[in-house]
Amino acid sequence: MMSSEKKPIAVFGATGNQGAGVVHALKATGLFKVRALTRDPGRYAGAADEVVAADLDRPETLVKALQGAYGVFLVTNFWQQGTDEVRQATAAIEAAKAAGVDHLVWSTLPNVEEISGGEFNLPQFTGKAKVNAVVKAAGFAHHTFVVPPAYYQNFSGPFGPQKQQDGSFGWVLPMDPAVRCFHMGDIAELGHIAAGAFSHPEEAGNGAYLPLVGDFLSFNDLVGTLNGLGHRFSFTRVPREVYAGFFPGADALGETLAYYEACTYLGPGSHDGEIALANRVAGRRPTAFAPWAREHFRFGADSQG
Repeated sequence: MMSSEKKPIAVFGATGNQGAGVVHALKATGLFKVRALTRDPGRYAGAADEVVAADLDRPETLVKALQGAYGVFLVTNFWQQGTDEVRQATAAIEAAKAAGVDHLVWSTLPNVEEISGGEFNLPQFTGKAKVNAVVKAAGFAHHTFVVPPAYYQNFSGPFGPQKQQDGSFGWVLPMDPAVRCFHMGDIAELGHIAAGAFSHPEEAGNGAYLPLVGDFLSFNDLVGTLNGLGHRFSFTRVPREVYAGFFPGADALGETLAYYEACTYLGPGSHDGEIALANRVAGRRPTAFAPWAREHFRFGADSQG
């Protein structure tokens, strides 16, 4: 390949939160030709240079979709009905290897089973972590692990404040709000780290773990920040067994929060070195929660005001 040619990068999940951010960040570098991979190319309206059909549940579509790509950004969606992340990711990794891909970037999460000695069961984390070994074993010239955080977006969306009995709004959760345990960030900014990894394979392409961390907060910090912006949110702690009966899926969410409280989102120990490397290759520090919330946090009547 002539050095003046832009290296093609194929992006899985190009219409999702992570993939769309990766497409934008890769385009912004000016170094890459971006290929969006989606099950329905006809509906793609993003910024990629080309769009190609690829379906992680139909491995026969993958090798062709990855042909000629220098790099691949791979993400799977645990929450999609019937998803087997290990099977999907393995098929994509094998196809990337067969297509001669040089650099694979895999969006992973901490191995909660390992970190907690089996105390916590978070399949949405551990399933992704189990793919790491498959990536390593594939023998790419370069591979990188990017680690998405707890999304800021979720705290004004599905995990946002709920109406309380007295008409006020806040969170009722089975955790100690004083424990700093949330590694958080704006998920749209994960793309800067992925693009940085592709741009700096000598620094990031030897199995580096690159977490996106815009802030590290307790729930009290989070509520305090929002209330400092003029909201009036409360936090009420409830026993986990009570919380488990609140709604379908509450027990699993309680398990997730119990893991955060015991181990933190990324797991125990310092992650400063990994975070610093992620920010260095991205060429920027991720947005902290307060400025993000000032700009983006929308809630009920506030969103009209």
